[in-house]
Amino acid sequence: MSPFFELNTGAKIPSVGLGTWRADHGLIGDALATAIKVGYRHIDCAQLYENEEEIGFALKKIFEDGIVKREDLWITSKLWCSDHSPEDVPKALERTLRNLQLDYLDLYLIHWPVSLKRGSIGFKPEYLTQPDIPSTWRAMETLYDSGKARAIGVSNFSTKKLRDLLKVAHVPPAVNQVECHPSWQQPQLHSFCKSNGVHLSAYAPMGSPGGTSGKSRQLLKDPVLNMIAEKLGKSPAQVALRWGLQMGHSVLPKSTNEGRLKENFDVFDWSIPEDLFAKFSEIEQVRLVTGSNFVHETFGVYRSLEELWDGEI
Repeated sequence: MSPFFELNTGAKIPSVGLGTWRADHGLIGDALATAIKVGYRHIDCAQLYENEEEIGFALKKIFEDGIVKREDLWITSKLWCSDHSPEDVPKALERTLRNLQLDYLDLYLIHWPVSLKRGSIGFKPEYLTQPDIPSTWRAMETLYDSGKARAIGVSNFSTKKLRDLLKVAHVPPAVNQVECHPSWQQPQLHSFCKSNGVHLSAYAPMGSPGGTSGKSRQLLKDPVLNMIAEKLGKSPAQVALRWGLQMGHSVLPKSTNEGRLKENFDVFDWSIPEDLFAKFSEIEQVRLVTGSNFVHETFGVYRSLEELWDGEI
């Protein structure tokens, strides 16, 4: 399997990326340097994660030490919900570029189809406002045209929200980054993305052990996954990641541990045979990242999780 997937822009996104959400402060710089030495060439960032400055210092050192060049890396970041106003979108990108000490991003995503009051910090319901995704997207298209974001896309968009955006987009989104793993396989979204040339990129590709919902369940303990791992002589984490790659998704595992960084990258020179791949349909499905902070009976536009995800829950 190729270590890349081709996007609708013609760019090649490395199929395994390093997730940086909830990466402990003080550890992410070293983890990044280790990951790049292991072979990772794709770093997934976001303003929300509050570690872009630390990542920027680490990248600067990596470039100065000649370990890799800027053009060898794929770096993604995301527009936060409080920066959805068209005039705030370029400022948000400039802030991210300044923090990461970069001139351009390979990919810039709208983090959620949700809008919060400008300058708001945290998730209080009264901060929720009416999103205007077409206007925000037009501002994203301007960044794409400027070359400061070499590809643009979205994150946490349901099939319906992605379909609505495709109808009005001048530049179609290159990527939809969503929760996707063997216990949340998203078949409808997968098939819609595939038939519309939008690449699906999977966060929490091994489930989300620290899950943000009360129902967090440890995918890595799933009996089907463990049976397959045992038969293949691989770890459950490797099998979960390999499932994503064979589905055609790029995967964004997060770790700051050297052993796990290596293990998570060792997914290219073997595959899950068809008979075992069919067993994934037996795994119980549950969404771990629900976005419940964005749902409220009076504030914002989503009254239920059903509305936020358009029934894909």
